[in-house]
Formats: sequence, C-alpha cells, structure tokens
Amino acid sequence: MVGRAVEHKFDVKHGCKDNWRGVVPSQVPIMKDWFYITYEKDPVLYIYRLLDDYTEGNLRIIPETPPAEVKSDVDSDILTGQCVQFTRSDRSKKIGKVIYQFPAKPSVYFIKFDGDVHIYFYDLVEKIR
Repeated sequence: MVGRAVEHKFDVKHGCKDNWRGVVPSQVPIMKDWFYITYEKDPVLYIYRLLDDYTEGNLRIIPETPPAEVKSDVDSDILTGQCVQFTRSDRSKKIGKVIYQFPAKPSVYFIKFDGDVHIYFYDLVEKIR
C-alpha cells in the first residue's frame, strides 16, 4: 500500500459516500496499523488506520499505479531544510520549511508552514521559462 495511489471512501450525509483520491507515502513508525495519507483535494498529511478501511471496502488501491521505486541518490534531496514562501490567491504570503522528501516520488515534499499545525504535501516541479 505504501507508495501507491488509492481511492478512499468516506461516509457523508444520508448514507452516501464521497471518494477521495490520494497517495500513501509511508507507514507510521511506532503504530504499525496506521498510515500517512494525503489527498488530491487537500494536500495535508493525515494519519488513518487504512487496513481497517481496506478490509471494509472503503479503501481501494488504484491498480494502474505500480509501487514507485525508491531512489537512493544522496545529492537528489537539495530542498529539505530550505525555507519556502507560498503566495495565496489573495496575494498574502506564508513562510515555511521543507521538512522531508518523499522517497517514492522525489519531486514530492512535506512542507511545514509557520503558525500552522498541519504538514502539507506538495509535488514541486521546476518552472521552465
């Protein structure tokens, strides 16, 4: 399940289910039945007991996505520890720090913004001019 794209179903109003696509970056180290997950609709890093949802049919591994290969290039992670600035649509800015590179997809990083308790998950691609 780690490194795979998934579809996660959540109960909403009146027995309906809402599907969220996401990716499972890793397993929580000290709680083996818990996994980190982040969603396309919301780049925050969440922790869920995904095995329970999988056995209940509420989590589906998307079959067309094979497990990503983990790269071991020592020099490939140049952004971890770097400060970043995010500009919102209203032109306000927030400052944060890149705290982790996702090994299964080297362009994906976890970012922690100042004054925010969440950890965000972004696919950072180089802007070509």
